[in-house]
Amino acid sequence: MPATEIRPGIYWIGVNDRTTDLFEGYWPISQEGISYNAYLVNGEKKALIDLAKGFKTDEFLAQIADITDLSQLDYIVINHMEPDHTGILSILRQLAPHAVILGTRKTQEMLKDFYQVTENVRAVEDGETLHLGPHVLQFVSTPFVHWPETMMTYETTQKVLFSCDGFGGYGALQGAIFDDQYADPAFYERESLRYYVNIVATFSRAVLRALEKLSGTPVEIVAPSHGLIWRKNPGRIIELYRRWAQYATSEGEPEVTLLYASMYGNTERVMNAVAQGVSRAGVPVEIFDVARIHVSYILPSLWVRRGVIVGAPTYEGGLFPAMVHALDVAARKRVQNRKVAYFGSYGWAGGGEQEFRRLAEGMKWEVLDSFTFRGGPTLEDLKKAEEFGEKFARRIAGQEAQ
Repeated sequence: MPATEIRPGIYWIGVNDRTTDLFEGYWPISQEGISYNAYLVNGEKKALIDLAKGFKTDEFLAQIADITDLSQLDYIVINHMEPDHTGILSILRQLAPHAVILGTRKTQEMLKDFYQVTENVRAVEDGETLHLGPHVLQFVSTPFVHWPETMMTYETTQKVLFSCDGFGGYGALQGAIFDDQYADPAFYERESLRYYVNIVATFSRAVLRALEKLSGTPVEIVAPSHGLIWRKNPGRIIELYRRWAQYATSEGEPEVTLLYASMYGNTERVMNAVAQGVSRAGVPVEIFDVARIHVSYILPSLWVRRGVIVGAPTYEGGLFPAMVHALDVAARKRVQNRKVAYFGSYGWAGGGEQEFRRLAEGMKWEVLDSFTFRGGPTLEDLKKAEEFGEKFARRIAGQEAQ
């Protein structure tokens, strides 16, 4: 894609990545892809804000060269040190040796650790401004959104917020860069939620602090490092991020996430009965087989929904390993304060429920109910499972006394 002017003298410079399978080496993006967005402010002085992964470097540099001579860059603004933002720094440094690298004091330290760069580096202070003529950049410290050195950069004359990982999302750009150029921006909203829970959710308190800090700043364009640029309704993505951050301490929506794993189909049969009961209560439910669906796609449902039902068999005296892994990642992402229930089968001795309860306690999940059965489910077990699901769902929806 060619460089695109987003406001007079301000250009999107970026590349799409449709070949990386795992973002950060863990989160699947093989179907969705991702963009690496950087921005060139082309004034009397020239500043490049953020860079990109060491990927399609020729394409990235060619976009800059279409606008200005690379050697004429005056500043390279590093909002975030993660290599998907800075991977081409070493090459760019050779092509623009006189450009001053700007970032927080922590960025200054990390430049040495990651790239052995110590010269022509200057730390900027929170709130400091840089006059480029006619453009003015203001630097806003936003630590832990999502690394400790992270900042955002605000162009004051055009009211553009270069928000780094904040307000970003998965999803390669499909021929355009702005929110109003897509008939169905819901895809990017879903992928922004998945990105938020996968990448940023652990630091939700820091996100809320950053939002409060920015609350008095007039923003007409939100330009993140990944995903869409929001110009038609920049408040939409800001408010979505606020809502998602608040789920870290709120109950979540009165809906149910149903996680299950089944070795030979017995737990799956009961899961279907449980789901039928939840649906009979009129409560929305989303179902995931944790052994086959990557936890990246499960976390958004856990993050926003109040109720969780876990169905998994006992395995060698403990909880089925794939379920343990899913719950461990949820714990690492601080999915807390959920109402939960457990069901599962066992062969000769239990143990799955006991391990689940230990995990739930560590996550501050309140266990409301449980249901176990030995071997294959009987018709009576299936009836109980349906009642179990309906009862739980009604409690989550507030249809029944606690």
